Amino acid sequence: VIFRWWKISLRNKFCESRPGEIKESWEDFLDDSSLHIQIAIVFGAKVLEHVLSLCRGNYDFLERLPVPLLLYIISFLDLEDIARLSQVSSRFEMICNSNALWENIVENLCDTITPEMKELAQEIGWKQFFFTNRLQLQLQLRRRRQKQDAQNKKDY
Repeated sequence: VIFRWWKISLRNKFCESRPGEIKESWEDFLDDSSLHIQIAIVFGAKVLEHVLSLCRGNYDFLERLPVPLLLYIISFLDLEDIARLSQVSSRFEMICNSNALWENIVENLCDTITPEMKELAQEIGWKQFFFTNRLQLQLQLRRRRQKQDAQNKKDY
């Protein structure tokens, strides 16, 4: 663990101060409570916990991946695996239930998606759209068309 600092000041007495640096092995860092306090003051408690977790070997790389990359990876999973992954953490629950993921899944599994179907999916949600059977989807699309036709007749 390397901790570096600089004193930046307009005061003359700090004009000659040089940057400071502390280098410690991760084992020594875990025992250095004064350095923990300095890191918490400068960077905050979350950064300190993150560094301590790294030094202890508790680092979850999957949790730290950006959402677009996770969406891409998850889109290759089976539906059962997506359901299990959604139970891992609140972050994965949000991603596994997101419209972006289910839109990708629907587009990969369906041969054709009409603009009308896309509008319905955006209204009810892509996950709901995916799990609705074809007969129910046809019924919902027919009702939607009837509403639009009725709306168009009112406008005339």
